Amino acid sequence: MKPFRIGYRTIKTAVGVALSIAIAQFFGLQFFSSAGILTILCIQTTKKKSLHAVYTRLVASLLGMLYSFIAFETFGYHPLVLIFMILIFIPSIVSIGVAPGFVSSAVIMMHIYSEANFTLSLLYNELALMAVGFGVALLVNMYMGDTQKRLDHYRIQLEDLYRKIFSEIVKYLEKGDTTWDGKELIEAEKLLNKAKSLAFIDVENHITRKENEFYLYFDMRERQLEIIERVLPKITTLPVMVQQTKLVADFMDELSKNVHSGNTARTFRDKLDIVKKEFAEMPLPESHEKFLAMASLYQFIEEMDEYLAIKQAFKGLNKKE
Repeated sequence: MKPFRIGYRTIKTAVGVALSIAIAQFFGLQFFSSAGILTILCIQTTKKKSLHAVYTRLVASLLGMLYSFIAFETFGYHPLVLIFMILIFIPSIVSIGVAPGFVSSAVIMMHIYSEANFTLSLLYNELALMAVGFGVALLVNMYMGDTQKRLDHYRIQLEDLYRKIFSEIVKYLEKGDTTWDGKELIEAEKLLNKAKSLAFIDVENHITRKENEFYLYFDMRERQLEIIERVLPKITTLPVMVQQTKLVADFMDELSKNVHSGNTARTFRDKLDIVKKEFAEMPLPESHEKFLAMASLYQFIEEMDEYLAIKQAFKGLNKKE
């Protein structure tokens, strides 16, 4: 059973409905409660979705009024006329891409049908209902809450997990410690999914923005995590510990202390080049097992170079790898 909670959208819906009905009632509009229904239909999770909802419902409602005027005034206010009109109306709004506006347009069409007399007064009343219902929905949907603090919190959590993962790799390389259960990998994956979803919502809440630096950041971290998950088996199943192990361990130890949102990846790629050179200058392996261990370590540092290249290409957050 999910815990009981009242979110922003619920609060906005309640406030929006009450406000639109109060305004419609204050101006003495017929069917004033319908303004609340129109508001409910336009309350969305993001500003862009709310604008699109208002657009589809406004166009569909105006078209519904036109269809109602033509059909009812020509053939009479009869249920059979209503049936045939809806049969033609639905494909029409689907063809122009405003099908989500059917319910709101149906509300307007039922008003006209129930009045059984299409007058200028009724026309103005329905237009006013739409203005109030849709306008209030846009108004309350302009507030979406601050996502930046939550996104930054996710960033900090994720970087802590990466530090822990690298620290565990160092412990294995230095001491052969195999007690790590890898839970940070699962936590990082779950956190990335939540963070990217929230970052996408933030993009949708900025009308002119097409991307979010946090979304790009978490996408970059997700690609890095794929590399980490791919290379871990290479580094945690070494048949023996060789001389080169300490080189890699020292590099990973320094890297673990410098996981942040800034961009010092170029520096660490230069250090990795030094590790590669020292790697090459060391004596050749004396046994097959040592050869396999060296090969795995070299594959690992090549993958870490790709890990750093992904970060180097990222130009987003200005925090501090």
